[in-house]
Amino acid sequence: MVIKSNIKDLLTELQHSTAKLIAVSKTQPIEKIKEAYDAGQRLFGENKAQEMMAKHQTLPKDIEWHMIGHLQSNKIKYIASFVSLIHSVDSMKLLEEIDKQGQKAGRIIPCLLQVHIASEETKFGFDSEEVTSLIFSPALANLKNVTVKGLMGMATFTDNQDTIRKEFQSLRKLFDTLKNSELPANTTMKELSMGMSSDYKVAIQEGSTLVRIGTAIFGVRNYSLN
Repeated sequence: MVIKSNIKDLLTELQHSTAKLIAVSKTQPIEKIKEAYDAGQRLFGENKAQEMMAKHQTLPKDIEWHMIGHLQSNKIKYIASFVSLIHSVDSMKLLEEIDKQGQKAGRIIPCLLQVHIASEETKFGFDSEEVTSLIFSPALANLKNVTVKGLMGMATFTDNQDTIRKEFQSLRKLFDTLKNSELPANTTMKELSMGMSSDYKVAIQEGSTLVRIGTAIFGVRNYSLN
């Protein structure tokens, strides 16, 4: 019942915002995901392709599965036939492989381009110049089985709310600039994925359309299950 209550509270918070809730279910057992599903949650986020595939095979088919973790090219094949949105595209090479696997699966795979906005060097992603250059490149325009739906970013892991806000504002500014540009046919700026359990309130204020929340729904993650 705690999971149901947490989801209800979050949805209440989000109802006057532009953001949809993605329940981050990575490492969570099927029983807990089912509890969230029974509470009405339909968007779930995973960070490992094979774990996502196994859960997709077991759980109801109206779930929208979001890949939110760093994705290796050789793992795309496991999720290409069903993934609703890949948030973490951080290279042209990865986009090309997603396009290839999308062609094999007979579908166009929606993606977000991950932008590096944090001060930590460990975070993945393009810088703002790289992502702009990629979006307007002939290489991206030539991909037939990929559609870019927007941007994703992860703020610095810090208690400094001003730092987090500035990073989210920088991503929102880039998003708005691109949205107001003449984009290629396979690109739109519809989704802005930013905000997790520790910083989603700031992300909502700065215009996030997708918040990725795990701990605030399921409690502290049990890594021994992974």
